[in-house]
Parts: sequence; C-alpha cells; structure tokens
Amino acid sequence: MSAAPTVLSARGLVMRFGGITATNNVTLDLKKGARHALIGPNGAGKTTLINLLTGVLEPTEGSITLEGLDITRLAPHQRVHRGMVRTFQINQLFDTLTPLQTLALTVSQHRRLGTRWWPSLGSNQAVAERCEVLLEQFHLTDVMNQPTRVLAYGKRRLLEIAIALACEPRVLLLDEPVAGVPAGEREELLQTVAALPADVSVLLIEHDMDLVFSFANRMTVLVNGTVLTEGDPEQIANDPQVKAVYLGHGEEAHG
Repeated sequence: MSAAPTVLSARGLVMRFGGITATNNVTLDLKKGARHALIGPNGAGKTTLINLLTGVLEPTEGSITLEGLDITRLAPHQRVHRGMVRTFQINQLFDTLTPLQTLALTVSQHRRLGTRWWPSLGSNQAVAERCEVLLEQFHLTDVMNQPTRVLAYGKRRLLEIAIALACEPRVLLLDEPVAGVPAGEREELLQTVAALPADVSVLLIEHDMDLVFSFANRMTVLVNGTVLTEGDPEQIANDPQVKAVYLGHGEEAHG
C-alpha cells in the first residue's frame, strides 16, 4: 500500500469543544484504492474525526487535503463535488420516494441537471442507465418501485450506499454501514461493501470486528481522540495495546 498515492490526508487535527479535546493531533493518510478502517471504543472520537473530514466541523487546528488540494475550510457540499462522499450511521432517506426515484434525483443533481427526477428519468438516457446499474449493483431492482419507508432496514442501508456511489466518489466514508441491520439481512450488505469499485478509496468506521477484519487492509485505532496505533489487520489483531483497550480477549481468532 505504501506505493499508492495518498488521496485524503489529515495533518495534526485538533477539535476542542470548550475545555474538551475531542480530537487530539490526529494524522491520517488514506491511500488510493484503500480499504481503511477507523476503529476504537465508544467515545474515541471517530464521529468527530469524520465530521472534520467531511466539513461538518471546522478543526481548531490542523489541515485536510483531498488529492493535494487543501479542503480544510470547504463546505460539505463542496467536498462532495470534489469527490468525497459520506454515508451516515443513522439512515437519512426520503421515505416517500422509491429507490429508483431517489437515485434518479441523486444522479441528476450530481450531473447538475436540476433537482427534479422525473424529466431526467424520462428523457435522459444516461441518468436512466446509471440508475439501472446502481439498482442492480446494490440488489435493489426487486424493490425499486416501492416507497423507501416500507423497505427492510438492510435494503435501506444498501440504498444509502448506492446514493453515495451515485455521486461518483473517489473517497467514500462509510459510517457504520451494518449498524442496526438484522442478522438475516447482513450478508447481502457485507457482500456489496466487499464489492465496491476498486478505484474508490474507502474509510470505514465500524464496531463490527468481523466486518472490519474481512474488509480492511489498513486500520487506524483511535482512543480518547488520539491515534493509538496503525497497521495492517494482522498487526492490529496482535497488538497488546489494542487488545487491552479495545479488542478484548475474544478477538484473537482474527490474528
């Protein structure tokens, strides 16, 4: 991985809320095509770090670059247009729209064709074709005309990732993609995450260690807002510090 160029780089990120330091001098490099997991116990500062990377928060100190461009002060939507897209831990979808309508709207907006999905879907062949590909890729074809509110939760998470991919990201931040998904719906989701395009660099935030160790080729461990260590999955699984603060004694099988 070291030979791959860095697409997203955080340098010395600090985030203070009053007297509390939520992110403490965090440095992180996401390589091109990476499958990089960010892990740590509750309260480690993972969500704060993602909010800094995506522009929801502005850091107290430090800088963020995307493909060599300083984006530290850019608004979230500007980062999306530059190729960084995030999914959310808590599902954020239009309940009354169908998956087909939702994706058509997203593709149309991304291609700056306006915010109405119906003319784009009816008259723009490129939008229709892109939606068809996404629906198939994310196992949504069978439910594409159902209102989102009636979809199984696993399908809603798949739709959320499909929306992110519709924005044609070069960097994708996956925020706990299997959170709340029932066991019976997880396999489809796990397979879809594993099959994400190789040219998309992925930063995964996840508590599910089975997913983390099956997906990631690089891992950063965050504790109390500070980077504890970083390495490949085998190094992390066998790191005494990580075992002590996070993995516990039941994770040795991942080594």
